[in-house]
Amino acid sequence: MARGRVEEALARVNLLEQAPVRAARWEERGDRVVLIRPRPDVRGLRSALEWLAYQLAPRRLRLDPIGSFAWRRLDGSASVAGVAAAVRERFGTASEPTEERLGQLVRLLRRDGFVVLPPWDPRPPTEATPLSGRPPPASQSSGG
Repeated sequence: MARGRVEEALARVNLLEQAPVRAARWEERGDRVVLIRPRPDVRGLRSALEWLAYQLAPRRLRLDPIGSFAWRRLDGSASVAGVAAAVRERFGTASEPTEERLGQLVRLLRRDGFVVLPPWDPRPPTEATPLSGRPPPASQSSGG
């Protein structure tokens, strides 16, 4: 499906029901996650524009504590609504408006290639893992 049609179809989908999957590598820095921007994987004229945008954009994106907490749960097993519930449980009113905040984070991460939304996007060629090569500790990947 062409990118424009995918975006059009996604505009009619309830994002809270989707289960995003990480598509980028990251580093753990204390309680924060630092994302490593993936290189663009496109061909033709569009590739030149995406490569230029990649060169001009920051290579690393440091998430705040709420974004870091959410990132660790974006493994395709939980919906955005499920992750929002875990964020609300952990951070309380500091995360409000939780669903809107998390929805915006997921949209931005998807736009920049950090996450994919199956079945709308192709799955990443390899599983995204921390740069250490080890999955996050169980205390960080659980709901609380």
